[in-house]
Amino acid sequence: MALMEANFHSKVLGLACNVNVILPQKMHGIGVRGSDQPLPDRFPVLWLLHGASDDHTIWLRNTSIERYVSRLGLAVVMPAVHLSSYTNMVHGARYFDYITDELPAIMREFFPLSDKREDNFVAGLSMGGYGALKIGLSKPENYSAIGCFSAGNFTYRKDKSPVAATRASGLASRTESTFGVEDMNELRGTIHDHFWLAEKAVAENKPLPRIFHACGTEDFLIDNARLTANWFKNSKFDYEYHEGPGAHTWEFWDEWIQKYLAWLLKK
Repeated sequence: MALMEANFHSKVLGLACNVNVILPQKMHGIGVRGSDQPLPDRFPVLWLLHGASDDHTIWLRNTSIERYVSRLGLAVVMPAVHLSSYTNMVHGARYFDYITDELPAIMREFFPLSDKREDNFVAGLSMGGYGALKIGLSKPENYSAIGCFSAGNFTYRKDKSPVAATRASGLASRTESTFGVEDMNELRGTIHDHFWLAEKAVAENKPLPRIFHACGTEDFLIDNARLTANWFKNSKFDYEYHEGPGAHTWEFWDEWIQKYLAWLLKK
């Protein structure tokens, strides 16, 4: 595999940006094998998204993602979006437009990445899981599969536990700067609501991405994940939901990114 960090200017954001990119390679190294299949002219690509406290380096630092994709012939693009929730912020930059329009165009200029829907997948954890669902459901014509880990539709927040209340109070200022509200429940029925986006895609007869969703049974977001799962299980989407031992930690995400990749390969 080839690993690169790209530093470039974004016109949409008006600032310098960082992205890590993994590209397939047929060459085998000690303890690692490259792809056994002929490599295509343009690679299928996984757009892999970070969580709220992280950046474009985090998947490389806390998992073996490069090793996991080494035999799949799959490129991986890992961007940084800071605390934007992958959204065009009310008080901030247009990160949704950057991630869904500008970044793919720039990456395809720099690297041999496919622009075919069937070759493009988006996945992420926590804030990035919310972002992956939002991106894939907003642009279903561009992505054939979505992976969501330890997240769900954050416009439906029903957990009233002390831990959730503490976290919510800390998130209030961030959600206000990003979405213009302090309570995410106010965003139901808008472009930030996964259920609304899913219904819109169905009503407009758009191609529907397959969805793989996983959350740890000890995760503080488990109730939100289950609420989201119950909604999608009754929808027209090809949707899979999984739970397993674990909390909001990299031990869980390292395990489940491998299962997501196996699911992609199987499909």
